[in-house]
Amino acid sequence: MSRILKSTLSVAGAGALLLVGAAAASAHVEVSPDVTSAKQYALLTFSVPHGCAGQPTTKMTITLPQELDDATPTVNPNWTISKVTEKLPAPKKLETGNSITERTKAIVYTAKTPLDPHQRDTMVLSVQVPDTAGKTLYFPTLQECTTGSTNWDQIPAPGADEESVKSPAPSFTVTQAVAASEHGAATPEAAAPASSTADSGDAARSWVGLGAGVAGLVLGGVALMRVRRSAG
Repeated sequence: MSRILKSTLSVAGAGALLLVGAAAASAHVEVSPDVTSAKQYALLTFSVPHGCAGQPTTKMTITLPQELDDATPTVNPNWTISKVTEKLPAPKKLETGNSITERTKAIVYTAKTPLDPHQRDTMVLSVQVPDTAGKTLYFPTLQECTTGSTNWDQIPAPGADEESVKSPAPSFTVTQAVAASEHGAATPEAAAPASSTADSGDAARSWVGLGAGVAGLVLGGVALMRVRRSAG
């Protein structure tokens, strides 16, 4: 009983540590992209899980990495949204052939009503993921409150995770571009016919298995009836 109790307490302790770690991670201002593939358009969701030392949040300034020229914010009725631009040292030519002389440096969200420190909210930006597979993009974010502020701008040392710093900058790593056909469809390997073929094979195997099961039940019933007749 003593060994069982000790094992139970050890498991419970490990579970508690995991929960504490998860809570600490979720306490950061983070970004969650729906797509990370190079050259794809992605929706970046920035989460605000709490205020500044118990104070309501009044403003969020999200700074874009140099790899991004612009971002389109999704309307959030709780905030007014504005952009901060900066002049480029030289005109930059885009893949479309157009040139730009300035870029969006930051997106600023100003709360219409201060966000309760015990409530959370999200801000969504639409961006085109740059062609920099393997590179981690950082979005330093300044969280201002009715009293005080938190600057989520720290970048971990190479090889370290975000938990190694106190106020990590929201970030994600760009992955390899997804191959597409002329019309933007998935590659042939992921096309519908292959999936349909696989589904057909699975369905056929399912029917065969079902038939075998029914046959087994019938044979079992016949055998049971013979045993009962013999006993009678």
